[in-house]
Amino acid sequence: QVQLVETGGGSVQPGESLSLSCTVSGYNGYYMGWFRQAPGKEREGVAALHRGSGATFYSDSVKGRFTVSRASAKNTLYLQMHSLKPEDTAMYYCAASLGGWRNRPLAKDGYTYWGQGTQVSVSS
Repeated sequence: QVQLVETGGGSVQPGESLSLSCTVSGYNGYYMGWFRQAPGKEREGVAALHRGSGATFYSDSVKGRFTVSRASAKNTLYLQMHSLKPEDTAMYYCAASLGGWRNRPLAKDGYTYWGQGTQVSVSS
């Protein structure tokens, strides 16, 4: 049974940083990602990582500010977020793919398993 558990969300001011963690159990695949969903908006992919090659992908909205990484020994996926903006406010989800990305690492329909989410709020 695959379980993904996100932690690390919270409330910060614009310009500050926050780190999210996703503890992974029961999943031995390579394709993982971080998504977010703001109220009234579609869930969007912000970062993805191939656990084998280490290749990473980012949406234009977070490129240069967010970093996705993994700790293999701890079976954990991280998302480091810097220079946070109010528009980064959303529920953030960790996700894992069973069948691979099909060349679209940030597309939500390529992911099979989802965590319960952790809230990130950015406001002054």
